Amino acid sequence: MNACYRIGTWLRHQFTSWNTGGEGIHSPYLFHLVRYVISDDNRYYCWAEIENRRAAMLRAPKLLNVLDYGSGGNGSTQQRLVSHIAKTSLQTPANARIFFRLVNFLSHEKGSPLNIIELGTNLGITTAYLASPNSRNRVTTFEGSPELVDMAQLNWKKLGIRNIRVVLGNIDDTLYSHTRAMEHAIIDVAYIDANHRYEPTVNYFDELVKFVEPKSVFILDDIHHNPEMERAWNTLKNRREVTTTMDFYHFGLLFFEPHYLKKHYILRI
Repeated sequence: MNACYRIGTWLRHQFTSWNTGGEGIHSPYLFHLVRYVISDDNRYYCWAEIENRRAAMLRAPKLLNVLDYGSGGNGSTQQRLVSHIAKTSLQTPANARIFFRLVNFLSHEKGSPLNIIELGTNLGITTAYLASPNSRNRVTTFEGSPELVDMAQLNWKKLGIRNIRVVLGNIDDTLYSHTRAMEHAIIDVAYIDANHRYEPTVNYFDELVKFVEPKSVFILDDIHHNPEMERAWNTLKNRREVTTTMDFYHFGLLFFEPHYLKKHYILRI
């Protein structure tokens, strides 16, 4: 049923979106972001190394006991091959590279280390893309399954990435414990890819949005994955704190700059 639903949402996206290099986007800043960051086709030195780790995961015969708190898992444990997880659950290289370029751009814009939050570590491949643009950035990633964390940390060790901190446990509990200790911290980038249901997704946003500033960007993954995620996306893009959003089908970007128009773009890349 979900597969049929995603086919329908994909077709709708194709008919309602446009392939743009930034034309039609009112904000000069967002025009630049789409034209020269999201649509950039330059390659970066570290991508090949990260993709080598993905390839290793795709070949790995190891069986993991995966503790699942999200999408109806309710804390149950399932045995899954690492190769199957890598094939079915990882962010695509193309999208992960967009996240890399976005973080790289924001790092240069801010001129000081970014505070990046990731909900849903999995095997740590997307985390590596988020952490690699600048070793001074601080990446905090939340994951519920200890054996997934072990594999992720192995990948980061092989990649030589040292600016990632893992918070292990049910995100419904650990996120709020973490934010209570943040005091006046700012979240520059949040990547939400954990529990693909309406209520947890909205709750995560509500907790994280307390720490945004005008240049913060939230990435919401799988916004058309199922009816609950699409409902969550529609709810969040209309929140008072959110000004402009960009729907790229597989993920959406939420912006908080108060000077932007309240505008929702549906784009193809």
